[in-house]
Amino acid sequence: MGLPVTDLDMATNLPPERVIALAEAANIRAIPTGIDHGTVTLVVDHVPIEVTTLRRDVETDGRHAVVAFTEDWTADSARRDFTLNALYLDPDGTIYDPTGDGLADARAGRLRFVGVPGDRIREDALRILRLFRFLASHGRQGPDPDAVSACVALAPLIETLSGERVWTELRKLLVADGAAKALKLMESTGVARHLWAGPVKTNVALRLIELETALNRSSDPVRRLAALASDAETVATERLRLSSADRDRLGRALAEKQDSLANDPARRAAIYRSGGEVFVDRLLLTAVNAMTDHQVLTADLAIIDNWLAPRFPIGGADVLALGLAPGPDVGAVLRAVEDWWISGDFTADREACLSALKSRIEGDE
Repeated sequence: MGLPVTDLDMATNLPPERVIALAEAANIRAIPTGIDHGTVTLVVDHVPIEVTTLRRDVETDGRHAVVAFTEDWTADSARRDFTLNALYLDPDGTIYDPTGDGLADARAGRLRFVGVPGDRIREDALRILRLFRFLASHGRQGPDPDAVSACVALAPLIETLSGERVWTELRKLLVADGAAKALKLMESTGVARHLWAGPVKTNVALRLIELETALNRSSDPVRRLAALASDAETVATERLRLSSADRDRLGRALAEKQDSLANDPARRAAIYRSGGEVFVDRLLLTAVNAMTDHQVLTADLAIIDNWLAPRFPIGGADVLALGLAPGPDVGAVLRAVEDWWISGDFTADREACLSALKSRIEGDE
């Protein structure tokens, strides 16, 4: 398809225990990451490669599958989600296409389930979201109508999936080149409303994507989630269960609005106080909700690319060295001097800051 390779998965007819033994004999680190499902991760030159034994489903409940190992490549391909994901490549470059449709569908960027769409979805309801995610990343044409119909009919099953699995697919969808196309289809078909309990603000997310594109800013899944969910913090915590780092990022992005600023000193002050990443989040999210023209934001964002926030040149030890007793007053006087330093556009050096610190302490005394 002409797309970059981001990971390498291997399939084998050897049982996982044999894979581990062969890897160890070759001094390759082997990690039994999913050994019950036949997956062993080999680490070669710090690159993880998943090696999975050929499988067939014995029992499925829409979320998890009980599998049995097999040596039948056709049986293994039959349990995969899409025809373009059921292709195998030998080391010599030979491509195997057990379904007979995978290679043509991959070249065409066509999303079709292997076999009966409803059967594949009932095996694992996450495949509904995977259809839209692959549409966003690999779809060069609309998905198969039968696939979409099955996703719509079985969309309530999304609500039974764990938040972690939903977020894994959604975060990839949100940053794919075709994210807007996939989100529009999820909205128009009614699939989107099953992501979480509250409203899904597709139009706001689409405006954010347009704004990021116009301003040549990289896409970000957390920022786009903040635009997509009406109560993003609750969704992040209770439904999707984002990592603590992502939850913190989301909370800080939504904590305050950030309007366009009038001059560079004000921009530098805002960036210093919030951090560059959060400054961009707040700026873009505020602009999207206020329908601000993207040209207004150009100067605000130019600072991000051309200015590195300096480090405040004094600290608590300097306060104590001037005779102030340990306690809350130390932090208070430091914050006051830091505010003075920021208001001067960060031009005061260490000596000037120490002088300001001394004056403030003596003045307080």
